[in-house]
Amino acid sequence: MKLKQVELENKNIWEKSGFELPQFDRNKMIERTKKNPEWIHFGAGNIFRVFPAAVCQNLLNKGILKTGIIVAEGYDYEIIDKSYKNYDNLSLLVTLKADGNLEKKVIGSIAESLCVDTKNTKDCDRLTEIFRNPGLKMASFTITEKGYSLVNQKQEFISSVAEDFSSRPSCAASYIGKLAALCYERFSSGKLPLTLVSMDNCSHNGTRLYEAVTTFAKYWVENKIVEQEFLTYVKEKIAYPWTMIDKITPRPADSVIEMLDSIGFEDTKAVVTSKNTYVAPFVNAEEPQYLVIENNFKNGRLPLEQGGIIYTDKETVDKVEKMKVCTCLNPLHTALAIFGCLLSYNKIWEEMKDKELAALAEKVGYTEGLPVVSDPGIIKPKDFIDEVLKVRLPNPFMPDTPQRIACDTSQKLSIRFGETIKAYAADDELEVKNLIYIPLVLAGWCRYLMGIDDKGKPFELSPDPMLITLIPGFSKIKLGDKDGIHETLKEVLNNKSIFGVDLYEAGLGEKVEALFAELIQGTDAIRSTLKKYLD
Repeated sequence: MKLKQVELENKNIWEKSGFELPQFDRNKMIERTKKNPEWIHFGAGNIFRVFPAAVCQNLLNKGILKTGIIVAEGYDYEIIDKSYKNYDNLSLLVTLKADGNLEKKVIGSIAESLCVDTKNTKDCDRLTEIFRNPGLKMASFTITEKGYSLVNQKQEFISSVAEDFSSRPSCAASYIGKLAALCYERFSSGKLPLTLVSMDNCSHNGTRLYEAVTTFAKYWVENKIVEQEFLTYVKEKIAYPWTMIDKITPRPADSVIEMLDSIGFEDTKAVVTSKNTYVAPFVNAEEPQYLVIENNFKNGRLPLEQGGIIYTDKETVDKVEKMKVCTCLNPLHTALAIFGCLLSYNKIWEEMKDKELAALAEKVGYTEGLPVVSDPGIIKPKDFIDEVLKVRLPNPFMPDTPQRIACDTSQKLSIRFGETIKAYAADDELEVKNLIYIPLVLAGWCRYLMGIDDKGKPFELSPDPMLITLIPGFSKIKLGDKDGIHETLKEVLNNKSIFGVDLYEAGLGEKVEALFAELIQGTDAIRSTLKKYLD
């Protein structure tokens, strides 16, 4: 079995091997989509293929939607050829269920795949045609948080962005510049309304997208490159709803590849592009998924709620996002990532079989997170944590690693823990000084920065932009040596850009120092400290 449209015609072979195939006329869907596109998505990565594209397929199967999705890639153009066009824009979704079952579904909802590349005239012309079509309702995005940034670490405009501000829209080279240029095409075709939906996992993502697009419009207007009305258009005729998305899509697992090979599925080969993107014809993912979208649309709304996506108001989206990121999932993930690296684990699910680590995740979530969570109403926080701890994290078929989750931890701590600390400080009935497990995680991160595991052996730290400034201080600390702890830690624990608060001002600095001192007493000190506080 190969992932080609012609191969799907032999349904019996696929269905006997347990594959679910598209239940609609794919050729007619492609024809209708090309003629009257309603949904284009930017960002051709795994999360798109296993979530929005799968929801679209479900609605096509039911006859609720008649058109599919057009996918466009603006960063790594190789993905389009190697992961889409080579397979007739088909992909395979393998859902890894916690009970050990695997669900195999061929996704055929993608009608076209295009490169957002000014050197690719054919694709650029097609993108222009799509944005000029009055029937286009939504352009969605999974381009990562970095995709919306127009500035570098010095808060200076990136060179390609700065150059785009002085160039005609059709000559734009930056990602958002190209998007703004396509919006200008829609403006020039009669100021047609549109909704731009960021589905990226970052706070207030719709606002991030709004600010990026309107910045381009502002500079183009100031430089007299486009009409003044274009700035008004992107502010008033285009909507930028907030969203919250949650679904784990790790790299293809060897066990899944072996299973697919054993039943005759031939397209299991993964490749790494020149931009270091890991792509394969199939994607393995967990079963739970959430996508909550602010009900703010300018040109009609696709009936995605019939596919499990939730439409609600902005305030509720914000509450759901904070529930997930600040209390019910991301802090638990980070706690497991830090101590998983220190205790030499290579899989998150294996950590959940560790008595102390499982207890730490529970304490961070139930004991210290839930008291300050803002209940969004549409999802119960307690139920969400239950699913995380009992279904998602222990799933042995999810090959996620603490090393991957530990990437960029310095950029995550302020949201994942700082917001909870602030909430305790603002609550008259709660006291920051009573926190135990969050300070233990923060002390664990400081211990992690030493790059030495609990047996005293060095390990490789995951990529993080702050390592270059943090490592020199922590490299001076030795196991069993308490001298210099305060001097080193005070320069970190008072950093509001890392923790969202000055931990000393918050009343936790000294506690984190004391916990850190316990964690560095010698080999096996990490395990003994966890036992002390969690047994």
